[in-house]
Amino acid sequence: MAKRAYPLAKVYGLLEPGPVVLVTTARKGQANIMTMSWHTMMEFEPPLVGCVISGRNASFDTLRATRECVINIPTLELSKQVVGIGNCSGRTVDKFAQYRLTPVTAVAVKPPLIAECYASLECRVADTRLVNRYNFFILEVVKAWVDTAIRQPQTLHHRGNGVFAVAGETVRRRSAAK
Repeated sequence: MAKRAYPLAKVYGLLEPGPVVLVTTARKGQANIMTMSWHTMMEFEPPLVGCVISGRNASFDTLRATRECVINIPTLELSKQVVGIGNCSGRTVDKFAQYRLTPVTAVAVKPPLIAECYASLECRVADTRLVNRYNFFILEVVKAWVDTAIRQPQTLHHRGNGVFAVAGETVRRRSAAK
């Protein structure tokens, strides 16, 4: 075995949970976008998504107060916007204007969808019991949208320190019927 010790501060890059997403929130007529990498599916029906949002982010306070957001899934074409959005604060920047993204009115929640993203999931906070201790929100997806013209979306996957993997080859293996 050729394994060696690995720094604990870098473990997150080994366990990336899924595509980088852009989370939109809205409060008092002001929409914001944040880049988020730390989320996980928790249940299928209804779809529940767990996510960590730093208490230092403007989106944290808005999500806590309004209890709704939209998870937007960008593709490789938006990689510069994804990184830029992650490197500035919604307290001082109108990220829709700065990054030339188009807000689209949602059906079930107040925050907008992002037109340029491959998919958008309208969400409501379902459980806040882990927010105070871990900044962990449990969201219920109440409406989902996908651009059916995009057959093989190339999503971004954060590996840490500005390094991203791009979803590539799709492999199909039949699972046992249940």
